[in-house]
Amino acid sequence: MATATKKIKQFDEPGPLLAHLAELRTRIIYSLCAVALCAVALYSSVDAVVRHLAKPVGTLYFIGPIEAFWSKIKLSFFLGLLVSLPFVLFQVWSFIQRGLLPREKRFVLAVTAASYVLFLAGASFCYFLILPVGVRFLLAYGSEVLVPMLTISRYLAFVTALVFAFGLIFQVPVIIGFLVHAGILKARDLRRQWRLAVVAIFIVAGALTPGPDVFSQIVMAGPLIVLYVLGIGVATLIERRREK
Repeated sequence: MATATKKIKQFDEPGPLLAHLAELRTRIIYSLCAVALCAVALYSSVDAVVRHLAKPVGTLYFIGPIEAFWSKIKLSFFLGLLVSLPFVLFQVWSFIQRGLLPREKRFVLAVTAASYVLFLAGASFCYFLILPVGVRFLLAYGSEVLVPMLTISRYLAFVTALVFAFGLIFQVPVIIGFLVHAGILKARDLRRQWRLAVVAIFIVAGALTPGPDVFSQIVMAGPLIVLYVLGIGVATLIERRREK
């Protein structure tokens, strides 16, 4: 018992700040290299992706000499981030695991996989459901006087920001589990505050959905409520394992 307590105390002792910063820098460099390599490998597929992204609007324009080229470069890096995201998330959770006990480190791979699956689910939900409805709604404001001429840079910025935001929003269960594990949140508090959580979810849904119609907000809020309930389940499971 004394030996185990000594090991835990040694593990809990904070390492030197410079060592933490050096490890953080190394993991950031590894992540950036992975994104860059995937971006270079996927650059030849950018034209096909642009054609697919342009389907809801028809035609995209560019008004500067390098706008189209630079937009393709940025899109290739965004695709590189999506492909290399498992490696990037693994680097993130591996750095965070320094605050975990040795027996808990085996969950890093599981958390990485869950984060990636949830991110892809959020990005796919946005791209295939929210984005087409939102673009059609926004373009409906066009008329004989207001003719939409979407440039590739503005449109890609809109799409990538929305897709990335939904991917992050779908990390709710993982974030809740991490906060519960850190002792910041408790499952019973999440259950008691469900009404406030639902109101906050609808506010977030109204801010993220491009259109102000109720249908789009409900479509967005529904999965977030499910994710909140899933987060409560994760929090309860973590607390039960801690009690055992």
